[in-house]
Amino acid sequence: MTTQQITDVIKKFQIEGEVLSCGRYGDGHINDTFLIVTTARKYILQRINNMVFKDIDLLMSNIQKVLAHSKKSIIAAGGDPERESMTLIPTLKGYSFLKDEDGKFYRVYIFIDNTVSLNMARTQDDFYQSGVAFGKFAGMLDGFDANEIRDVIPNFHNTVVRFDNFINALSADKMNRAVEVKDEIDFVLKHEDTCHRIVDMLKKGTLKWRVTHNDTKLNNVLLDAQTGKAVSVIDLDTVMKGSVCYDFGDSVRFGCSTALEDEEDLNKVHFSLPLFEVYSDGFLGSLDGKLLKTETESMPLGSIMMTLECGIRFLTDYLEGDTYFRVHKDKHNLYRTRTQFRLVEEMERDYDKMMAVVRRYL
Repeated sequence: MTTQQITDVIKKFQIEGEVLSCGRYGDGHINDTFLIVTTARKYILQRINNMVFKDIDLLMSNIQKVLAHSKKSIIAAGGDPERESMTLIPTLKGYSFLKDEDGKFYRVYIFIDNTVSLNMARTQDDFYQSGVAFGKFAGMLDGFDANEIRDVIPNFHNTVVRFDNFINALSADKMNRAVEVKDEIDFVLKHEDTCHRIVDMLKKGTLKWRVTHNDTKLNNVLLDAQTGKAVSVIDLDTVMKGSVCYDFGDSVRFGCSTALEDEEDLNKVHFSLPLFEVYSDGFLGSLDGKLLKTETESMPLGSIMMTLECGIRFLTDYLEGDTYFRVHKDKHNLYRTRTQFRLVEEMERDYDKMMAVVRRYL
């Protein structure tokens, strides 16, 4: 987009002041993001990727509902709703997004100033603060009826469906790769029961359906630029209903590993119990007893399940010819699979210790 095109779009929203500058911002891979500076304040303009998000009305409806409830919770707690939560700016006609004459979709948020987002934790406190942020996010939405949210990506964390997809890929074996991954296949088959546990608990009502973020990586948390304290959670494109242990478990999956997701040397891949304790202190400590006992006690299982699910997805993609996840080297998805399964093994080994950590917050 040219500067003039960006300016033309932003002027169709209810912004304050005159545009002084605009340009690309951040390093997101899905949507195109621009920072707009006016004489009054700063804004974030995003061109929404409607190849990924097919139903923009559904997407934005979910976000509006979540933000409205979050802001009520923040105000009730005496906080700053424009700093502790994203704020959508409506179009001149009052809509939450704009569709232009070329069929492109746009939305605008108030820029949350004096904050930073990190791709990698500088210290353990950064990881702790991400736990604080996502724990507060879950807490703000306590009492929100998750049935008001519709799935942007159906069955995203339905591990039973993920297992079935794996079985289908194994049966087809269209790349003739099954013979070289027998150990990995056996690992998945031995964990079929694990794939059912969280899904079954949600169906039975043992776990509560809640609104979940579903993309709990570190760079979706804004930290105060001076204090380093958690300010707000961003990127709500994947908010859907699920179990709170999904968000907790996915953070543990990548944040408590001692190696990168695609590390080839498994001797470097370990589950860090101390980092698990750090994140638990942030996440569960921020929830102030709002979870059911069964939810708190599901956190170790959620960590195992989210890691297992990710490994199954990598292995499924490998069997299907690497058509979903972007790969940068030969057997890339296989290396990713192996790191996840190594973490699962070590989490299972440390399960009782993980449970002892989370039970402090019952």
